[in-house]
Amino acid sequence: MSPGGEWVDDILGPDYQVRTLPLRPDDEGDVVASLVRYAPPAPEPLRPSRAILYVHGWSDYFFQTELAQYWHARGAAFYAVDLRKYGRSLRPGQTPGYIDDLETYDEELEASLAVITADLGARARVMVMGHSTGGLIAALWAHRHPGELSGLVLNSPWLELQGSSVLRHVSTPAIARIARFQPKAPLPNIDPGYYARTLSSASGGEWTYDTVWRPTPSFPVRAGWLQAIMAGHARVARGLTVEQPILVLASSRTVINPRWNEEMRHADVVLDVELVVRRAVQLGTHVTVVRVRDGLHDLTLSPEPVRRRLYAEIDRWSAAYGWS
Repeated sequence: MSPGGEWVDDILGPDYQVRTLPLRPDDEGDVVASLVRYAPPAPEPLRPSRAILYVHGWSDYFFQTELAQYWHARGAAFYAVDLRKYGRSLRPGQTPGYIDDLETYDEELEASLAVITADLGARARVMVMGHSTGGLIAALWAHRHPGELSGLVLNSPWLELQGSSVLRHVSTPAIARIARFQPKAPLPNIDPGYYARTLSSASGGEWTYDTVWRPTPSFPVRAGWLQAIMAGHARVARGLTVEQPILVLASSRTVINPRWNEEMRHADVVLDVELVVRRAVQLGTHVTVVRVRDGLHDLTLSPEPVRRRLYAEIDRWSAAYGWS
């Protein structure tokens, strides 16, 4: 495919640029991904030897500017991709977030990596940082493309269906039947909005974001998409063989209740973190698991004291593997 358009100013401000990456059309027409880079003014042109590519989660897009600044301060170039039909890449008439095979995302990951290589040179070392569904996508990609990355940093990766593999096995046939005949059929939405309540500055959180690109409740979950996710979970359960260093970060606890509780401001209210850490060791040969006390589902959006602990842990791991 074409390498895409030129870098232009991004919605996040003058220090951010975005580039459209054309992808193969599908049954909904033209499809694109959007690559964002953090490019603050510098006294002289810089060409870092290391880069981070960030991959967001479900019903999300990149807006975590503090994360970009963190990696930039440590000498790494920072990029983030809005996957097809998410955020900057969502086009009118498209089904938000829809995919029926996670391997389809290879196209935008590889297009993003090609741009990074063009920017920084073929010898640049690249790590992928994935959050939630983005963590699952990144781990599966690294497994299928050995040696392409220098490592993975996974922020609350969605490695198993809530309720354990037993629920996944029981649910798979029913979801497959729906997906066969009505792949885009929406399933009952069980998002009560509690996670958004922990994040939004309008309800006690710290963050402001585009509520069209990151709505509450979240995008409808559709049968074909869920079948693809469950296939990814099944592949992780069989064990991956990523040989590069992997850092898996997760909250210290999960709080999932039908009613709001202020404790949700200090826990993961989306995933069962015990399942996350149980699956983490099946990703590869060099896996470090860190539990972050009082962390939210997206640990980078946790309260400031928690974020300090998070970044300190990433610093420690990066130094241990010679990446800082």
